[in-house]
Amino acid sequence: MSCTHAGSVTLPPPTPAQSVYREDCTQCFDSIDDPDGLNVCLQCFNGGCAGDNHHDRLHAATSGHPLVLNIRRTRKVVNRDEPPLKMSKLAIAAETEEDRYDTATTVKCLDCDVDLDKASPPFSAVVDGIMSASTFSRKEEVKAWEQELTSCEHILTIQQEPARTIESGDLGHCSSCELKENLWLCLVCGNLGCGRKQMGGVEGNSHGLAHALESGHVVAVKLGSITPEGNADVYCYKCDEECVDEEIGAHLAHWGIKLAERQKTELSLTEMQIEQNMKWDFSMTGDDGRELKPLFGPGLTGLRNLGNSCYLASIIQCLFDLPAFRSRYYDTAEPLPVVPDPAADLETQLRKMADGLLSGRYSNPDPQAGPVSPPPGEGGSDARYQRGLAPAMLKHLIGRGHAEFSTMRQQDAFEFLQHLFTLISRANHSSGAADPTRVFKFATEHRLQCLGCKRVRYTTTEQDNIFIDVPKEKVAAGEGQGDSAPDAYRPVTLAECLDRFTAPETVELVCEACGAKEGFTKQTLFKTLPDVLAVNANKMAVVNWVPVKIDVPILVPEGEFSLEKYMSSGLQPGEEELPEAPPAGQKPAFVPDAAALEQLEGMGFPRARCERGLHATGNSDAGAAMEWIFAHMEDPDIDAPVVLEGGAAPEVDAEKVGMLMAMGFAEGQAKKALRETGGDAERAVEWVFSHPDDTGDDDAGAGAEAGPGPGAEREVAGTTEPGRYKLQSIVCHKGTSIHAGHYVAFIRKKLEGEEGEPWVLFNDEKVVEGGDVGEMSKFAYVYFFKRAGEGGP
Repeated sequence: MSCTHAGSVTLPPPTPAQSVYREDCTQCFDSIDDPDGLNVCLQCFNGGCAGDNHHDRLHAATSGHPLVLNIRRTRKVVNRDEPPLKMSKLAIAAETEEDRYDTATTVKCLDCDVDLDKASPPFSAVVDGIMSASTFSRKEEVKAWEQELTSCEHILTIQQEPARTIESGDLGHCSSCELKENLWLCLVCGNLGCGRKQMGGVEGNSHGLAHALESGHVVAVKLGSITPEGNADVYCYKCDEECVDEEIGAHLAHWGIKLAERQKTELSLTEMQIEQNMKWDFSMTGDDGRELKPLFGPGLTGLRNLGNSCYLASIIQCLFDLPAFRSRYYDTAEPLPVVPDPAADLETQLRKMADGLLSGRYSNPDPQAGPVSPPPGEGGSDARYQRGLAPAMLKHLIGRGHAEFSTMRQQDAFEFLQHLFTLISRANHSSGAADPTRVFKFATEHRLQCLGCKRVRYTTTEQDNIFIDVPKEKVAAGEGQGDSAPDAYRPVTLAECLDRFTAPETVELVCEACGAKEGFTKQTLFKTLPDVLAVNANKMAVVNWVPVKIDVPILVPEGEFSLEKYMSSGLQPGEEELPEAPPAGQKPAFVPDAAALEQLEGMGFPRARCERGLHATGNSDAGAAMEWIFAHMEDPDIDAPVVLEGGAAPEVDAEKVGMLMAMGFAEGQAKKALRETGGDAERAVEWVFSHPDDTGDDDAGAGAEAGPGPGAEREVAGTTEPGRYKLQSIVCHKGTSIHAGHYVAFIRKKLEGEEGEPWVLFNDEKVVEGGDVGEMSKFAYVYFFKRAGEGGP
């Protein structure tokens, strides 16, 4: 049978800018390793499965592209009977795909149902181009790993002080302490200071940072990272990022350091992060030392790590365990959307992920995986882990255009959850399909009461998570912990954290109704409750100017618990409301502490600077305000009058907001912290940790524009029914920073032959019996509590 399509179209090979989907189907996880293989479109290079789902034919019908290249791959059988070759280090070569697999290719026309000659002129060039092109996942991985370091204005405009001889002994240790490694040379004045304490035991007292803050010399180079080729870690403390110095040779020679004489003696910043991320992992063995039993079946499919993608895998596993996500993306009678580019469509990729995780079709032992040690008394075992699904298309799509999630660097799992919620909420939910993130939404009610006139204001905020501060109390050795390590922390209960979240606090604001300066009490309670409550546990602390995660165990009830005590009662009889907030253009003036202001003015500072210093440091301590003024002398608005953020809040630097959010702080917190500290990112971090209960949602205080009060009815998410909740899943993190380490998920599952809902551990592609999660409580970072009676797990 002849084909009428072969000669009717021009088939150019793929260009470097085009994506070639020749690994797995763009609409499911069937791949070239399946018996029927994958059909790659010869015109647009979409990958469609040739198996029972027939996504290849769906693409051909909707696009009018019937010509495909069928690719089937089978693992080679290696004969190991021959004696091993004598190996040397220089003889070791990376195993290629050709060494591991046999690959068969066939050109087909799906409409005519015939095989065509792939060596003929219309096909040979495009077939060769498809097979030699980088796959979509490899192309995106390479692009993401390319860390595009650039120079900055502070390097380009650097003015080095007069050259002087630096004695060799001065280069041997920090100028402020005796540390002899992790040393940073100031390129402006030649000062040598130790860096921040790094993961993996690299010591540091941040004297390099202290020098930069005191002197304003913000560019430094790490001595141990310098190579004869001119590579080195150059850091700008002002930009707070690693940069490139194109004139590094000349800048070092100014201080008598010759590149040709240097040898790299320490890991670079990037190397340290990669090394540490590889070391952090969770134990895959039980109390008896045997490996945990692998699990297989629907809802028990692992996700392969694409390189620091465990943050994505853990959140995705928890979300698709929930009924709202199952019914939205898996248990649906709606056909897949017909779109020209399935890989770029969020709906398609979320459906693909749901099918991959929940169908069980891909949850099979990997023949190439090593055997798992058997449970005690069971003798030998052929049990193996899964190969896991590679979520490359979803990761690229979610991260597209995002400064952090588009990279291959480790990211904050909770920030990723918030970003994904935003994308899903904005997506087009056709045919009246429910937004699955609605089950997370609820309302909090904020109560402000003037300590002078006792009048109150209630405002409502809709949100989809809460951020709880975790008490961090070190346990000294011998305090009920035996020989407890100095860095052990007292376990706290979930109730303690919720009590802190809802506890009243005093804020220093002037009442616009009565003029009293005593301040206000502020309290946040739940107005409504969600079906699923997402909780982010703040376990961060600042150590040597570096945000560090503290592993504090949080004790969560094993059974159900109620949130009724944390519900707001609204405006009470006898309470008098504060008047409406000032119009958007009217901003109340800041009232500085009189004694502190007089003290600062007596030192000779202009009044405007005194007020700004007091406003940024809490309006009480003249000494702290003085330090702030000295550190911000070059601020362009140092002499601008201070006003409280009444009406429309002033804009803050979006880049600095993103930087603080990357540390794990909520957006509202980040914005308010920057406003309270004049836009200083370093001080903003301190401000957040000194105001752990301030979410920033009502950061304009009593002068903020109030939301609808009790009399202004509007629909809010969630329900006023108190209900009872039970822990359904946890995302755990092991590591000293949210940007380094490893994430896993523990999820309650109904398992065949098992009573109750035992815990299952999802550690990338490894899915195993989870055992007791009590030991993991100190690593818990994100919690998902499900309302009792809201469907099965």
